[in-house]
Amino acid sequence: MPIIRSSQDSDIPAITAIYAHHVRHGTGTFEVDPPSAADMASRRDDVRSKGLPYLVAAEGSEVLGFAYCNWFKPRPAYRFSAENSIYLSPLAHRQGLGRALLSELATRAEQAGVRKLIAVIGDSANSGSIGVHRSVGFRHVGTLESCGWKFDRWLDVVMMDKPLGWGNVLPPSS
Repeated sequence: MPIIRSSQDSDIPAITAIYAHHVRHGTGTFEVDPPSAADMASRRDDVRSKGLPYLVAAEGSEVLGFAYCNWFKPRPAYRFSAENSIYLSPLAHRQGLGRALLSELATRAEQAGVRKLIAVIGDSANSGSIGVHRSVGFRHVGTLESCGWKFDRWLDVVMMDKPLGWGNVLPPSS
């Protein structure tokens, strides 16, 4: 049975491999060249330095997926809104792991002070990602048509969001 936990330095090779697969074969990310392990470690360190969650789903020592969030935009007014990312190993699809990982990410993001999670999903045909986000309470808020070019075709971006905690009902405490 997989567990969801905070990522560790030793997870970087698996995280890098999972993401590289999605860069090379998928449209969920608009990167076209897989980042190195050093790049992925640096990105993870950036997220964690901000007090935000970076999680993995693991079974024993095997990492099956990862999820994290980072501030949506750098300007101070956005300081309660974070963009989430989630990627699963091709062997871990359609087992409920994405839903569990994204649910735990939302819980930990709320604990970190996030009031709004934003999904910026590559490719409007990405039914798996759209479905997993919908299953944990994200709602569709818009589509940016033909704004990415990958694999010799135009790709849309689907925007979804989910309020956390008090959302926009009460002002933040800081």
